[in-house]
Amino acid sequence: MPCHNDSADLQFFVSVGKVVRHLSLFLFGSRFLGSEDHAGFMYVCSTLQSLQGLPLPNQPYLFGLLVHRAEVPWAKAFPLRLMLRLGAEYRYPCPLYSVRFRKPLFGEIGHTIMRLLVDFRNYRYSLPLVPGLTVDLEAQKTLINISQLMKAINKSNEHVLAIGASFNETADSHLICVQTDDGQYQTQAISIHNQPRKGLMVQVTVETMVEIRRSLREMKDYTVTCGRLDQPESRELVCLQWVEEVISPIDGKSMESISSTKMFQKSEHKENGKIIRWTEQVFFLVRGHNPKRGVTDSAEQSRLTERIARAFCLALCPHLKLLKEDGMAKLGLRVTFDSHEGFVAGSNGQPLPAQYLNALDSVLIPVIHSRGHKRGEQPLVMELIFYILEDIT
Repeated sequence: MPCHNDSADLQFFVSVGKVVRHLSLFLFGSRFLGSEDHAGFMYVCSTLQSLQGLPLPNQPYLFGLLVHRAEVPWAKAFPLRLMLRLGAEYRYPCPLYSVRFRKPLFGEIGHTIMRLLVDFRNYRYSLPLVPGLTVDLEAQKTLINISQLMKAINKSNEHVLAIGASFNETADSHLICVQTDDGQYQTQAISIHNQPRKGLMVQVTVETMVEIRRSLREMKDYTVTCGRLDQPESRELVCLQWVEEVISPIDGKSMESISSTKMFQKSEHKENGKIIRWTEQVFFLVRGHNPKRGVTDSAEQSRLTERIARAFCLALCPHLKLLKEDGMAKLGLRVTFDSHEGFVAGSNGQPLPAQYLNALDSVLIPVIHSRGHKRGEQPLVMELIFYILEDIT
């Protein structure tokens, strides 16, 4: 399917003009793939799954997961819940294949607080999903990492603050919702050890809710202490914390207001006990409007970006240990496409030392020049961010 990518979302067009993106739903009105129970497809991007050996098309692409008709309400209102439940049933964090004629993983909505938060009949209102918001569960502590929340706060009920989080790729396990045969809901965790976990619903006083809302509007962190006052050893903390502003490693400038897109294609390489990983985010510092630029050009740009990220990682692989020891664990690569093509690489607000730039020169310049420059084409400047991590495998 050809791609149209003028925003931060990956969007694909099928022949009838239906736009699909990560966690979107495409329904069929009648019998499909041999059963009336097959409702359609929910589309997902690959994250932690192995793609080795799969016959894949050129990026960007999505995987279609077959949705049972009884699962449609969750696929519409809270698709992440269905995605993770499929992961618990078949393959962590979610399968990239479909199983026909399977039993539904959810039945009737039943008794759940979600009935108060979502209009399952007409879908006039639903749980607000906050991009970039993740939840980390630690020992006796729950961290809610926030990057943008004002819209959800303004639309939420005065006495209830309910928000939907994004998939957290850095977590070693994920909470899932399981519906039992009698219609009750349970919270479990999918991970290597499959340890049971508690769900996240915190009841606070009216005064505390006012303080929480005030702190969030002022973009300040806030901690809620849960548990009995006479049992301090059993207390747990729920910490709402604003994540660090995205800063360019090259010049230290904020990237918050800069247009960006996520490529959903990992570029990760290991050497000498270290890993260099691309965040998959592409920031467009300059992106001239070109009305003649079609979906083919967009797909070519995506492939070129992935080649650049891969070349950057491979060139620095022999130097990862030294870079990390010298405090350069977060790296930026800024590439310019115009009549004077080139790149800048840096860390901690400074250009990389000459030895690393020389290593990058020989591999990056040929890739950048392979794009070519067309007459009348607007300049393009994009920045990629990489991290050097410890290899604990």
